Amino acid sequence: MPGTAVEELEIIIDDTGGGGGGKPPMRDGGGDDDRNRQPDDDSSVPSPRRYYTGITLAIISILMFFMALSAAFILRRASANTWTPVRVPPLMWFSTSVLLASSATLEMARRKLGRGEYFAFRRMWGVTIVLGFAFLAGQIGACRELIRQGVYMASNPASSFLYIFTGAHALHLLGGICVLLFVATRNFAKAKIPRAAAAEITSYYWHFMDVLWLFLLALIFFGK
Repeated sequence: MPGTAVEELEIIIDDTGGGGGGKPPMRDGGGDDDRNRQPDDDSSVPSPRRYYTGITLAIISILMFFMALSAAFILRRASANTWTPVRVPPLMWFSTSVLLASSATLEMARRKLGRGEYFAFRRMWGVTIVLGFAFLAGQIGACRELIRQGVYMASNPASSFLYIFTGAHALHLLGGICVLLFVATRNFAKAKIPRAAAAEITSYYWHFMDVLWLFLLALIFFGK
């Protein structure tokens, strides 16, 4: 309609500043939504909460896997006529103490990081990594000791579960060592998560692997 066209023309003139001192044009409807809109780069940055959720789901899935193995161990132990108890190698007890010590050094490293002592953090974090590799070496040595005694994975159900528990846990712990190395070498100046948060998330997984191994070792020892 003519009247409508004139009104629209006046609005356009006002928006382009033709009237002198007009407001700049609005984008995509403007208003409060435009002021509250976050920059495009920020929208792609994940919240640290996502990482906490991710490690929680990972721990739950690993726990369910080992609980299924533990249930199979208990049922097999109760029904097997050929169950021959396996003596836990002494080296396995030593490697267990090494793993517990690694949890202590990891927490020491986190406290150093919290106080801003970056070099002390790297030193203690490195000690944790070394202890993690030492634990794996001890587990391999314990398995070799069993082999020298003539105890193989297929010898009987008890030895089979011992090797399965040890191997599966070592594999998951190796993944934790890889994460420790990542946190130690990552340039967090350009990362989407602070180093302190990454260290905290890693500690959850590492302490979980400690507790899990203690449970598995107790199951093997008392399930004889």
